[in-house]
Amino acid sequence: MSEATEGGGQGAPDDVAVDADALSATSDVDLSQEYPLQVDDLHKSFGGITAVDGATFQVERGSLTGLIGPNGAGKSTTFNLITGMYDPDSGSVTFNGEDITGLEPHEVANRGLVRTFQIARELKEMTVLENMMLAPKGQVGESLWRSVTPGVRGRVVEQEEELLERAWETLEFFEIDHIAEEYAGNLSGGQRKLLEMARALLTDPDMLLLDEPFAGVNPSLEKRLLEHIHELREQGYTFLLVEHDMDLIMNNCEHVIVLHQGRVLTEGTPAEIKSDEEVIEAYLGGNV
Repeated sequence: MSEATEGGGQGAPDDVAVDADALSATSDVDLSQEYPLQVDDLHKSFGGITAVDGATFQVERGSLTGLIGPNGAGKSTTFNLITGMYDPDSGSVTFNGEDITGLEPHEVANRGLVRTFQIARELKEMTVLENMMLAPKGQVGESLWRSVTPGVRGRVVEQEEELLERAWETLEFFEIDHIAEEYAGNLSGGQRKLLEMARALLTDPDMLLLDEPFAGVNPSLEKRLLEHIHELREQGYTFLLVEHDMDLIMNNCEHVIVLHQGRVLTEGTPAEIKSDEEVIEAYLGGNV
């Protein structure tokens, strides 16, 4: 199976747009916050080795922000601290005005802060469509008792039909609807990245944290995925992107945060970052 997908050019369906009502119904968040994500003085050590050492930054709503740094700078650990994969030794994470420090990953995701992983984590023995149908939160049918209770059964069926329609529309948006019945374990690396992005989008996120979304993706799919990200940003989504490809970050992000030895070395526009002498020395090895 070729990694390149077919179709395209149809634009994002209405159901892919930010569902503020759904988010408000599941948590008391303030969607008027100019900076939905605020990271304050995060620290994390492992066996005496400091991975994150006072990282502090904020991400503007509706932005495409890049998080970069040399290997070992603490980028992945910072992502894990933000999304509840790790508990910080100290410091705090605030999302839409709520302190989410120390919450479990599913609790963070339920508040609209959703991440993808560098290595896609699809359920290989399930089809693409089945993987999609597991993503939405708050499904009535998640409870066996409720799914067989008279009067509730009809709502379960109705909701599943609604979610199925949204799943198909989201797959069409990412141009992978033609592999909906394919087992996820048979997909190419690029297709898995598209599936993971589609699955994250179906959770009605307010913000997406993307960890190396272009790793292992061929140039054709990279271009297509970037187009989808920009289109979603125009709809109102906020993105924080970790990526090693400096050119990709500089050409697509309007704001860049540079981590070095677990701290924020500097941040600013791509032009400011490229001309910063500390960044050139620490990240680019003295060359631009």
